Amino acid sequence: MNRFLSTLGLCRRAGKLTYGFDEVCKALKEGKAFGVFFTADLSEKTAKELRFYCEKYSVPLVRTESTMDEISSVLSARTGIIAILDKGLFDSLSN
Repeated sequence: MNRFLSTLGLCRRAGKLTYGFDEVCKALKEGKAFGVFFTADLSEKTAKELRFYCEKYSVPLVRTESTMDEISSVLSARTGIIAILDKGLFDSLSN
């Protein structure tokens, strides 16, 4: 397992992430998200909508090389969008 997925698992166990388009948008609106990741296989339409929300709330958006299947092995849920709710963990994931 690569470092990104391992750290993502740590975020999940710490309760410092949320996932799915609606939940991530809610975290953005509430000012809880420090950064958002989307998977390499996310549809372009969804990525475009996500980009709009992240720009609106001035939150960094990062494309990962991971796929939804790889993320689901860590989160036990199939998703292509993840918001990190802790600045230190986001910084660790984005470097």
